[in-house]
Amino acid sequence: MADSKERLASSLLELKKYQEQNNTGVVRGSSTLGRTHLQRLVENGWLEPVMKGWYIPSSPEDVGTTSVWYANYWNFIVEYCNSRYGDDWSLTAEESLTIHSGNMVVPTQIVIRSTKATNNVVELKHGHSLLEISTSPASEVAFDPIYGIRLYGIAEALMFSSPNYFKSDSVNARANLASLENSAQIIRLASVNGNSSRVGRIIGALKNIGRDNIADEVLKFMQRLGYDIRVEDPFDNIVKVSASQSPYVSRIRLLWEKMRGQILSMNLNLSRIDLKDKDSVLRSMETNYVKDAYHSLSIEGYRVTESLIERVRSGAWNPDAEDTDRRNALAARGYYQAFKRLQKSMAICLEGDKFDLESELNEWHYELFDPCVQAGIISPADLIGYRTMQVYIKGSKHTPLPVNAVNSSIGALCEMIEEEKDGFIKAVLGHFFFVYIHPYMDGNGRTARFLMNMLLCSSGYSWIVVPVELRNEYMQSLEKASVEEDIRDFAKFIFGLLG
Repeated sequence: MADSKERLASSLLELKKYQEQNNTGVVRGSSTLGRTHLQRLVENGWLEPVMKGWYIPSSPEDVGTTSVWYANYWNFIVEYCNSRYGDDWSLTAEESLTIHSGNMVVPTQIVIRSTKATNNVVELKHGHSLLEISTSPASEVAFDPIYGIRLYGIAEALMFSSPNYFKSDSVNARANLASLENSAQIIRLASVNGNSSRVGRIIGALKNIGRDNIADEVLKFMQRLGYDIRVEDPFDNIVKVSASQSPYVSRIRLLWEKMRGQILSMNLNLSRIDLKDKDSVLRSMETNYVKDAYHSLSIEGYRVTESLIERVRSGAWNPDAEDTDRRNALAARGYYQAFKRLQKSMAICLEGDKFDLESELNEWHYELFDPCVQAGIISPADLIGYRTMQVYIKGSKHTPLPVNAVNSSIGALCEMIEEEKDGFIKAVLGHFFFVYIHPYMDGNGRTARFLMNMLLCSSGYSWIVVPVELRNEYMQSLEKASVEEDIRDFAKFIFGLLG
């Protein structure tokens, strides 16, 4: 007779088969897996109920946490809506633009348009809800490439968004306007639907960001059809945006400018240190190494001691014979190797020699995990390039960018860092946007702190250590920047460490 472990293993196998066959971990009803398997998986923390008859995958150590919900939110919404409304649903025009721009923050309330809806609010988990509105969905549905969310196409969404959207969510609106390939998409919708006031607003919005050629083409065509178009700029201020096929890149560039303004408005009284030469900076790094390694690794959940860090640095390190906790020992060794590489990067930077920041970021990251490669834990191929899977940040409403947006977004980030003249802004935003993009499967936080300190020191500021005791404040300030587009708490936090 099978024991409890074997019975649980058989239930997990059934869940695995279901996930592979249906390309989702969301489970609807007991008949999907069978009542016995379903009950066993829920009792052992491998499935978590959302509402009656609906479950999402979990793990015993995370059951009941927001992390499980945020990681499964969009998959759940799609599965639930497909089951309830079939093909007759989409998000609203405004929410569609948010998704198109790469902003996957989990909303407190999601709004669904469907002729099958009954104008009700469906309560979900952790204070979230779904509002279903009985009205027509998008006329031409576009699908989010990651989850299959049913969206308005960009042109239609811009056309049918409310006038207030361009003020309340100007970053997303501008990012989508910048991604329009030509005037044809707007002209086709406008010529069919008329809506001269909406067309005038889109023309004004296009002119605001500097896309006058598309705006003039739309205006000329509509006037040819006999429409009296009154051009209206829906934005509060003028911000020129370069045309881009990637709304992700446009959004990051727009967010950089918005957050740059927020930091400048704080009027922080920053003081630089008097580092006379390259050797002074490198000595300062060496002095801070043990403290930096201890706190940076501890923030990521590793249990390391200063004595372990010193053994790694001195070479008196034997993970097989002496250090029984190999995970911590390998992490400490990787941190040491990456730190030594960072010192070389800093030397190059201070000399003013040609410096490829993106290449250096990848070198630091490789060194962080090289000990795991040497130990046979991971393959060298896993460290080549950026991540190839979607990742989630534990406990965060922010979902990092999709795989296909990482390369272009990191390239844009490196360009913005190079273009930025203010050293403090460069360091704060460099750190934030690196973890916002989250280009690697692991090691993003450590790499971001390396980047921040390199940018600080090369601009005449001191090396700072983020104390593990302030981890919650540190993470909350990054979360606020990601979800609310407000960098001021994070800038204030870094400023406090410099002081």
